[in-house]
Amino acid sequence: MTTKTIFFDIDGTIYDEDKQVPASTKEAIAELQRLGHHVAIATGRASYMFEDLREELGIDSYVSLNGQYVVFEGEVIYRNPLDTAALKELTLFAEKQDQPVAYIDAIDMKVNVAEHEYIQTSLGSLKLAFPTHDAEYFLLNEIYQAMIFCPKESQDMYAEAYPGFKFIRWHPLCMDVLPGNGSKANGIAQMMKHLGVKKEDIYAFGDGLNDVEMLQFVGHGIAMGNAEDEVKAVAPYVTKHVSENGIYEGLKMVGLL
Repeated sequence: MTTKTIFFDIDGTIYDEDKQVPASTKEAIAELQRLGHHVAIATGRASYMFEDLREELGIDSYVSLNGQYVVFEGEVIYRNPLDTAALKELTLFAEKQDQPVAYIDAIDMKVNVAEHEYIQTSLGSLKLAFPTHDAEYFLLNEIYQAMIFCPKESQDMYAEAYPGFKFIRWHPLCMDVLPGNGSKANGIAQMMKHLGVKKEDIYAFGDGLNDVEMLQFVGHGIAMGNAEDEVKAVAPYVTKHVSENGIYEGLKMVGLL
């Protein structure tokens, strides 16, 4: 069998609702690796947020921060930072709405306020601690993704005011901010270019709105049974729920196991 490359989202795909990796998922990934396939992660998280997971699964290639920071076997092969001047304007706009902003680079995340209920609630759902307050972090560091902590009804306002950014919601109180060309699909395309592989040999599993472009782009997109309806609608395949051996069943469905 030709060597394939399989990308897995983390939250709701590798991780179940309790942020644990189901035993069947661990076994399935180990079997893919044993068969000689290349296993990678494609996530909205920054790399420092899933170091333990990479070590647990033996994975050292990943598309992180929704495609803005791509690593192949420990080597950074692509960076796509946000424009600092535009991010400053966006921050000032968000501050007028009393809506906090987080700035994320490859090694850390900082927020422009010392405390806020929206931050605690949304990041708490990922079991992440409240970030350190540093309102000028984005001025001194290369930021690959920002987050605005706001309710859903605010999203259109930002999209209209800042068409140069891409806004993707992942929580009722938070949305990611990416460069206009940013996506997991673009990150995967960069890794494909680096590897010299064809789209028909690329597979991806996901469940969230930030996975839509990825599942449409790859040769074989598989939505989890627990995925958003919009994600299932674009995926060629839909497997079972993450807690019902979804990864294992999906790999069987597409003939990789």
